[in-house]
Amino acid sequence: MDMKLELVVLPVSDVDRAKEYYERLGFAVDVDHRAGDDFRVVQLSPPGSACSIAIGTGVTDAEPGSVRGLHLVVTDIEATRSELLERGVEVGGPFHMGPDGQTPGLEPERRDYGTFAPFSDPDGNTWLLQEVRSHAR
Repeated sequence: MDMKLELVVLPVSDVDRAKEYYERLGFAVDVDHRAGDDFRVVQLSPPGSACSIAIGTGVTDAEPGSVRGLHLVVTDIEATRSELLERGVEVGGPFHMGPDGQTPGLEPERRDYGTFAPFSDPDGNTWLLQEVRSHAR
């Protein structure tokens, strides 16, 4: 059986503000559709991703900012973080999980899936960059 995650709905309070934020991240706008005053859906895709996000009005009853821990997988976390900072996106410093829990800095051996950097959209939906330098999929 084949199953593919294609879309994640993010609850936001201001669709235009969120759309601008995700465009600043480099997400492409796939759809921006309105059907009256009570429904608007904007679908955006991260560069290179087969999965998109949807924001809008009338698309979810979840509380804005309530989504936690979405991951964007990148091959070079330092370069990606630097580019996002240049674009005006606030991204926290890299960290890894050490023997005592979350530890500042890159995973010492730069193992795949070992280094993260946090950021949040304007509503507080949280994301992590996650470094995977050699992706087997």
